[in-house]
Amino acid sequence: MDLFIPGVDGLSIVKNVKPTRPEMQFIMISQVSAKNMIEKAYKNGIEFYIQKPINAIEIETIIKKVSENLETNRTLNQIQKLFNKDTSILDSNCLRSEDEIQTIKNIMLRIGIIGEVGSKDLIDITVFLMKNNEYMDNYTLKELCNKFTDNPKSMEQRIRRTISTAMSNIASLGIEDYMNDVFVEYSTGLFNFEQVKKEMDYIRKKSSDRGKVTIKKFVDGLISYCEK
Repeated sequence: MDLFIPGVDGLSIVKNVKPTRPEMQFIMISQVSAKNMIEKAYKNGIEFYIQKPINAIEIETIIKKVSENLETNRTLNQIQKLFNKDTSILDSNCLRSEDEIQTIKNIMLRIGIIGEVGSKDLIDITVFLMKNNEYMDNYTLKELCNKFTDNPKSMEQRIRRTISTAMSNIASLGIEDYMNDVFVEYSTGLFNFEQVKKEMDYIRKKSSDRGKVTIKKFVDGLISYCEK
């Protein structure tokens, strides 16, 4: 769905269709980069927002991810209809709080990782922990990944790459403007600030050592922002 369509805007279409077809998922494409407009798009129910010019690999990855989500939801709905009983085991996959997910997506948008392949994995893990009133202290990353996939190693790699990208984005913002709101908010809320400074030195070519990400710190940080 394009943001701007002759005679009507894409957001209006999404808003009108969602109430009657909640299972539909929308990917929005636009050259608009204004943060308030992108946030409005997510609040109106889109799954991903892609900025022009379009990257073919990004498009393919996102379409595949949305397709997988749809198939998972269809399977879960079929199971619920078949057994018609308590589905608490499936809560982490099909009864997620929309507000919590939207909060996480907004954060990911601000730190520039909403389109990364590991962003969905991070949402899954974060929502699972929140629904069970737990934090990362109670699990290893492998144990959590095992709950969502038969290939936990690949999921771990996607998560690490995504969080590393987030740190790099935050460090770049700090280099451009040390008082940038996003940098000030998340350089300590989601990361170890000393490691962010190392990443800044790496980007400036002052050091050959990159900052190290801590998955526990990042996920627990997301939970903390949702609770706020």
